[in-house]
Amino acid sequence: MAKIAFILLCHKDPEAIIKQAQRLTAKDDYMSIHFDARAPRAAYERIHAALKDNERVTFAKRRIKCGWGEWSLVEATLLATEAAVEAFPKATHFYMLSGDCMAIKSAEYTHEFLDENDADFIESFDFFESDWIKTGIQAERLIYRHYFNERENKRLFYASMNLQKRFGLERAIPADLQIMIGSQWWCLRRRTIEWILDFTRSRRDVMRFFRTTWIPDETFFQTLVRHLVPEEEIRGRTLTFLLFSDYGMPVNFYNDHYDLLMSQDYLFARKISPEAHELKRRLGVLYSSDGAEFQISNEGRSLYTFLTGRGREGRRFAPRFWENEGSLGRDREMLIVVCKKWHVAKRLVWRIQQLTNIPAVEYLFNEADCALPDLGGIQSTMGKRHRHRRALMRMLFDYYDTDRLLICLDPANLDLLQDFYGDRSVTRMLEVQCNFTDAYLVGHAKRAGLAGDHTKPDALRRLLPTIRNDVLFESEAIREAAFSNYGQIREWETPEKNACVIADFLQIPPETSLDLARTDHLFAD
Repeated sequence: MAKIAFILLCHKDPEAIIKQAQRLTAKDDYMSIHFDARAPRAAYERIHAALKDNERVTFAKRRIKCGWGEWSLVEATLLATEAAVEAFPKATHFYMLSGDCMAIKSAEYTHEFLDENDADFIESFDFFESDWIKTGIQAERLIYRHYFNERENKRLFYASMNLQKRFGLERAIPADLQIMIGSQWWCLRRRTIEWILDFTRSRRDVMRFFRTTWIPDETFFQTLVRHLVPEEEIRGRTLTFLLFSDYGMPVNFYNDHYDLLMSQDYLFARKISPEAHELKRRLGVLYSSDGAEFQISNEGRSLYTFLTGRGREGRRFAPRFWENEGSLGRDREMLIVVCKKWHVAKRLVWRIQQLTNIPAVEYLFNEADCALPDLGGIQSTMGKRHRHRRALMRMLFDYYDTDRLLICLDPANLDLLQDFYGDRSVTRMLEVQCNFTDAYLVGHAKRAGLAGDHTKPDALRRLLPTIRNDVLFESEAIREAAFSNYGQIREWETPEKNACVIADFLQIPPETSLDLARTDHLFAD
């Protein structure tokens, strides 16, 4: 009978991870966990303490910091897989999961399915011939070396790649490999896993190559399985049901999707919404049940495609997602830095990103050229960003795969602040108050179109008091709104006093907040 070692990569929600491990190992299976080193150590220790006495659970021997699109995701997978191979000699299959996955069949059905299908399940399509990559760079993922993360440092990512292009620094793909691509959610037999691990130890050239490819979790295992395993023993599909919206974002499943998920020809599903408590309960009961029968209709993907297609034509029976703005999510936290001097806020946010793992977007509702990912066009104009503000923020939370997101706003955006504070998510605000010299206010008047290069000095002097009062009025309006979770740091206060406010805003240790408050030239013009 099949015995599965689940390879779990996760980075949040310790309680959900503990429940997932307990549920999946209760039916004589195993689990190996890699918990992202970017996450708080206390969260990892909570998981470890709860599961250390479970003989069917093991942990990767070391934790590494994982970044989307980076080699670190493959490395973390290999670490967890190596730990599983060593700890669980009776495991016959190794199944890749994330913390957002749940079984949509019973354990009994899952084991019988694997017993009846002696094959490896992994999406594996030709990298260059298939149309698996819909947008963005393709060959460049492989033939250039990538040392920067496109999501975290877009400018350096493309500067490095363009420099290699200019100087003809293309590299060769290992000659004996046919590069394949597909979903990272696989189920592989023990023999295949052992072949892969042996290959990683003997082929250092291939390991060096993949370490600097972009998004290697979509190519590494897919390529090696096709290289090592006879084609007739590979099923070019995943056993995890997942959908992507027509904007390239993962579709979340909610309480009313139970019957739909049960009828799909898959063993697990991703992503189960954190708010779908009833769905999680019912799927948990289903997994431990015996004798459950499943009527496979497998209409989920075609039904979703049909409905989104009708949406594009204006004929779908329900509003498109931006017509029903909805909530950002009860478990999500929006952090807002409000500052009239945009360069000061950007300097502070840059330092926050250095010292924490909180993703940030700067003045996305104020600067048209703010660096934003492609979200299907909703981010393309300032008008769309403001009209569909909550939809835009939800997509950014999903894009960065985070529950905490930091943005910057101008104090004039009181309507946006009130809207975000009206959401079910947690909202925290840090207002950065600065001194405003006459020279700064003159520059502000020119940027706002209130003055030009040829405006006479006398006219500027008459204008300055009005502009200064306007800036002070915006700040006063924010204070009078009495927002919760609101704090102020001031240019004229000591770093120690500002640090206390920053610590409360970011929920970080005092020493880190003091480091932020002491940022070099933070308030300099």
